Amino acid sequence: MTARRIVPNVRSDAMGESVAFYGLLGLEEVMNHGWIVTLAAPSTPTAQISIMTEDRTAPVVPDLSIEVEDVDAAYAVMRERGAEIVHPLQDEEWGVRRFFVRDPNGRVVNVLGHV
Repeated sequence: MTARRIVPNVRSDAMGESVAFYGLLGLEEVMNHGWIVTLAAPSTPTAQISIMTEDRTAPVVPDLSIEVEDVDAAYAVMRERGAEIVHPLQDEEWGVRRFFVRDPNGRVVNVLGHV
């Protein structure tokens, strides 16, 4: 299994202020769906952070997102190991296939792949 990118997700009730704060550290907006904004370092585009007010299609805001090469294989491994699936595997209208799983520390991980 190959991880392509790992992004921390910050839940925020102050989206504009949060985006401005991380902008002070040189991060620039690379995605904005209104409820989630992703910022990245221009010289290292995989160095990212997402600010979220909610998750549009899931019951919880995940603590981090991990983009993998094969999300279906990752889902199968997690189910085989008995991991708690918090949000089922599904295709999202913004071009990702994803599921949420709880790690041993109680953190919710958004595991995704682009379709």
